[in-house]
Amino acid sequence: MSPFQKNAFTYSTIVAMGGFVFGLDAALISGAFKFITAEFNLNEWQVGSLGFGPGIGVLIALPLAAWSSNTYGRKATLKIIAALYLISALGSAFAPSFITLFAARFLGGLAFSSITLAAMYIGEISPAKWRGKLVSMTQINIVIGLTAAYFINYWLLQVTNSDAEWVNTLGLREYTWRWMLGIEIVPALIWFGLLFIVPRSPAWLVYKGKLEEAKKTLTKVIPLIEIDEHVSDMQNSVAQSNRDRSVGSQLKEIFSKKMSIVAIIGFTMAIVQQSTGINAVLTYAPTVMEQLGLGEDAAFEQAIWVGLTSVIFTILSLILIDKMGRRPMMIYGLIWVILSLGICAYGFGSAKYEVTNQAILEMKEIPNINKLETLIGKQYASDIEFKEAIKSVMGDVSARDNSSLFLQKAAVLNATLILIGILSFIAAFHFSVGPIMWVLLSEIFPISLRGIAIPFFALLSSTISALTQFFFPWQLANMGASTIFLFYAGLVFIGLVILYKFLPETKNLTIEEIQKKLKI
Repeated sequence: MSPFQKNAFTYSTIVAMGGFVFGLDAALISGAFKFITAEFNLNEWQVGSLGFGPGIGVLIALPLAAWSSNTYGRKATLKIIAALYLISALGSAFAPSFITLFAARFLGGLAFSSITLAAMYIGEISPAKWRGKLVSMTQINIVIGLTAAYFINYWLLQVTNSDAEWVNTLGLREYTWRWMLGIEIVPALIWFGLLFIVPRSPAWLVYKGKLEEAKKTLTKVIPLIEIDEHVSDMQNSVAQSNRDRSVGSQLKEIFSKKMSIVAIIGFTMAIVQQSTGINAVLTYAPTVMEQLGLGEDAAFEQAIWVGLTSVIFTILSLILIDKMGRRPMMIYGLIWVILSLGICAYGFGSAKYEVTNQAILEMKEIPNINKLETLIGKQYASDIEFKEAIKSVMGDVSARDNSSLFLQKAAVLNATLILIGILSFIAAFHFSVGPIMWVLLSEIFPISLRGIAIPFFALLSSTISALTQFFFPWQLANMGASTIFLFYAGLVFIGLVILYKFLPETKNLTIEEIQKKLKI
């Protein structure tokens, strides 16, 4: 590896750590939902709000991040974001009430714009032939963060059930969910410190007319002989765009006739990425796994497989993206997503639920469990019917707090098939639209529009994500797992048709060559 490649890799790795903190933040809450629900006696809408809280924050943050990244630079904005993660983690760990916890989660959402800023910065500092791999590092860090969170949650769940003296000393048993959310403090602090090492974006420096500083930065990542040409290309990209640099004028240019294909691609990718339901599955992973009737411990354990699958297929995507190309990986990946969601829908749709005498005996620790005897001999064709029957007999609180055990003892389904479908879906997403959307967004827009365009389409994606996470607990309680997965598959199919028609290939092309191909 040459010194230039080493520097580009180092800077990209540091910036991409924001993805790790994001993944950790997004998934740690998945293990905490049950404990928080019991402590604060939350209903389905309040649980959804905790998943939705960061989504509200990011909707506010992305426009501010777009303005800040253009005004103060990518690096300065990333440092602000790292500080917000740190404050959010502290607030979440010590939250005394639901409202306080929601506020802390909302504050963390303000930092979720780290993904868009990381993709933008890395895309601007990377050599053309390395851009796909380096931009994808953000997605890899996200899934590593997700996986780390699932491991941490599972480990904490196991130690809280042990008799070790140190467990009581540290308050792990009493404050399990607070430890889960507080773990984020450490990586957020480390990331904040490392961001002082990276240089300012050369593209932003050219955008601001600081050519000498831009050239100085470029000496670290590309050979001297290429610098003048590279700076000239960036100047031309800026010059060809609208001279009025206000947010309104840039948005107007993004949706101008000459950029119609780019806008269609951006809109479709942003909507499709989150319409897969990926963040609902990842945010509520243990809850989803409980629907398989695996039980609480097994659900947390299977969530780890979700994380590991994410890591493996994101790395595979990273390896192949500059060889196979963006278009075939996106198109075939979305077909794979649709088929996987179909398997999940079929598996849950064919499930049956029934209460037996043996099941009641095995749940004797639950107060008033004998009330379930009135359900013996009855069979339920969906998880919705079964949950409603349990509520009518045991009451809302018992049905909620013991939902995992009730499903474990009553579900008659092909858990293996559904688990394969879920893991296949996770693999397909992280092989295709997950990382590739960020690569394409960092490639298809001119430099002068990128600071507005990427956050704008990320804002759209985040809006869909927030709504998906907010409604998922209600959907699970009222629509059932099978209908949810079919709904996601239908939305992805529409996006697939649009991208098949409009998405070009951009591998190994400079930003300027891509713009010519798209006729910008």
